[in-house]
Amino acid sequence: MKRFTKYVIKNSLKRIFLYRACLVRLKLMGVEKVFSYTLANETGVSSEQVRKDFSEFSIKGNKRGGYEINELLEIMENIFHRNKDHNIVLVGMGNLGIALSKYSRFVQRNMNIVATFDIDPFKQKVRSDIPVYTPARLKEIIDRFKVKVAILAVPEISAQEVTDQLVRFGIKGIVNFAPVLLKVPPDVIINNVNLCDELESVIYCVHKQITAEGSKNLELLYKDMKY
Repeated sequence: MKRFTKYVIKNSLKRIFLYRACLVRLKLMGVEKVFSYTLANETGVSSEQVRKDFSEFSIKGNKRGGYEINELLEIMENIFHRNKDHNIVLVGMGNLGIALSKYSRFVQRNMNIVATFDIDPFKQKVRSDIPVYTPARLKEIIDRFKVKVAILAVPEISAQEVTDQLVRFGIKGIVNFAPVLLKVPPDVIINNVNLCDELESVIYCVHKQITAEGSKNLELLYKDMKY
């Protein structure tokens, strides 16, 4: 019987990405050292949280002298295994899949989409820098390039079936863009990315803020009317 994966992408790992982006920006500005409170202010967390996250990933610093930015960036490169190439397959060449296959920053970060797959014969004939194969060749390509990570950009109705294939062929991590919660063995990592949910979250927060500001303005109006 299949189970939901027990592995999740920790929030601390997500925050490391934020710290890294901040460090890169500071380095471009000529800054050489940074303190936890600087990263805290830039990323919207507490200094204690920064130090706690660093401790989890065995990142050490000097309380008085701070952290060397170059050293921090080097450590983070190792955390994300940026010192070697990672071969990836992409399944689903609809509009989203096509956009993902053309995203240049994957290559800049040593993440190489070695092949894409789609059931549409027409898409398989389209000339591209990255070949488009029929799903029947999934195992062949995964084995040839020793792929362990896949991007899933297929319709919801076929997502679980494709996932089952990927897992059967040795994939251990999936970035899932299909709006469905996938069932996988406990040793397979799933990262669900639902763009609609992300947008709705922002819309919710915007409307909540507008409502709060509106209530505050009404309070001020009533206060002015008293005098």
